[in-house]
Amino acid sequence: MSEIIIRGGVPLSGEVRIQGAKNSVLPILAATLLAEGPVRLRRCPRLRDVDRSVQILRALGCTARWDGGDLLVDPRGLSGQAVPAALARQTRSSVIFLGAILARCGSALCPLPGGDELGPRPIDLHLAGLRAMGAEIREGDGVLSCRAAHLRGTRIHLPIPSVGATEHLMLTACAAEGETVISGAAREPEIVDLQEALRACGARVRGAGTDVVSVQGGRPLHGCTCGVMPDRIVAATYLCAAVSAGGSVFLRGAREEDLGAVAAVLRRSGCRIVPDAEGIRCSSIGRPCAPPPVRTAPWPGFATDAQAPLTAALLRARGTVTVREDLFEDRFRHVTGLRRMGADIRVEGRTAVVRGVAALRGAEVTSTDVRGGAALCVAALAAEGASRIGATEHIDRGHEDLVRDLRALGADIERTGDLALSA
Repeated sequence: MSEIIIRGGVPLSGEVRIQGAKNSVLPILAATLLAEGPVRLRRCPRLRDVDRSVQILRALGCTARWDGGDLLVDPRGLSGQAVPAALARQTRSSVIFLGAILARCGSALCPLPGGDELGPRPIDLHLAGLRAMGAEIREGDGVLSCRAAHLRGTRIHLPIPSVGATEHLMLTACAAEGETVISGAAREPEIVDLQEALRACGARVRGAGTDVVSVQGGRPLHGCTCGVMPDRIVAATYLCAAVSAGGSVFLRGAREEDLGAVAAVLRRSGCRIVPDAEGIRCSSIGRPCAPPPVRTAPWPGFATDAQAPLTAALLRARGTVTVREDLFEDRFRHVTGLRRMGADIRVEGRTAVVRGVAALRGAEVTSTDVRGGAALCVAALAAEGASRIGATEHIDRGHEDLVRDLRALGADIERTGDLALSA
């Protein structure tokens, strides 16, 4: 077991390059199954969740290897139709392989997916969309069994803008005959990134970034080289780290247009955010101010993945901060650890009320999920004394090397144990 040790009270200063986006690369990896040639993913982040997707691809008969910072995937050897149960139950994104396998093989098996315990996240919208395209789906003993002799384009309306369902149906529609129109689609930047990757393979997709996406399917896809957008949640986390610890940092590769509401809230808290063509500089001095109430929402609203790091950054705010979580039922699990550091937080249902304190203290805490674990690190940067954050495997699901990055920004941080990923 590894843990992260942070000795707080050190203002941050320096520069770090933002990694490729976890939430972008995972659906792109599933989409590589549709290609008839190798795919090179540039700036692919080396994460636990990426590692599990790579293992799924290999279990299906594909080859995947690292070439420096690029990941090379060759799907031409696809021979399997079943996602291994042990891998499916470790990552939520495993379900998105279902449509791609179905399109290539005519049948697919996938255990119900796992991932962080953030409350109910039903995959009904995924399955309803696949059925609308002609898939027959049965569920038994926790396994989804799908068949489709022929996928056909259709009109699909999503009653809620589900990011995962939008991505899943987009890539599956590339293999369906005719046009598929997805209305009520999610609009997150990662969906635009998936569209660009599909287009690089020859797909005819348009509308990503709006609530209507159309796909002209039935056209063979070829191999390609494509990039992965910078991770806006990692960038938001490091902005929050600068607010928590104070100082001035430069996030190379970060894009303000991807941060939207997060940057707006941090500016209201008193930090200075200055973007340029190369990245974003953030400066923060002293205790932050309490911003107006924050409420998570689908893009372009405040990202739910940034809620935990923001809450941690504002523990010493002057005044009271109210944070409302409207997307997931159980996304305040990190609050227990923050309280151990001296935070004054009251949780009422989906709302957290933070009364700013003058100082935090180091403590032994445990990560419960990827964003909550990062939030504990953000708080520890401002705490007096040493903090020990356990269960770092959760943090590793979304951060390529959080310790390396925060150390580059001047934090007094170290890690015990190693992160082991497949070759």
